[in-house]
Amino acid sequence: MRRGERLRKGGTPLAVYCAASRDERGAAAVELALILPFLLFALLAIIQFGLALNNYMELTDGVRAGARQFAISRSGSTPYTTARSAVTASAVNLTASNVTITLRVNGTTCSSDSACSTALSAASGGSATVSATYPCNLTVMNVNFATGCTLSSQTTELIE
Repeated sequence: MRRGERLRKGGTPLAVYCAASRDERGAAAVELALILPFLLFALLAIIQFGLALNNYMELTDGVRAGARQFAISRSGSTPYTTARSAVTASAVNLTASNVTITLRVNGTTCSSDSACSTALSAASGGSATVSATYPCNLTVMNVNFATGCTLSSQTTELIE
């Protein structure tokens, strides 16, 4: 019944108001409008966290591949370059310019092919360590949940 019909059938305005206040049409739409922003925020946060976790897994895999390549490059002439290339080639979804790679032989950092080659040739059975860092982004709807977040991974292999 509509409001006009109730009044015509002898309903008082108070009775019509009471009947209208019990009408629940549209309540689901109002509830959805209230809860939808929170649900979307949670969904976007889950997606952003998943992307950061994927970046960490790629970085870890790249560092593992780089460490393996570095450990077997004792007789090579370009161990620094090939190890860095192995890291970036294995982590294809990461921006290569944002990956910071550090190579160490028995705890001593080497930063060129000649320095790494010299250190590796004298360190048979020692440790070859590759570590890398990558900036992560945990921003959802302009809310940054981890300011200055940096992903890092390190792998050590025995020099062959």
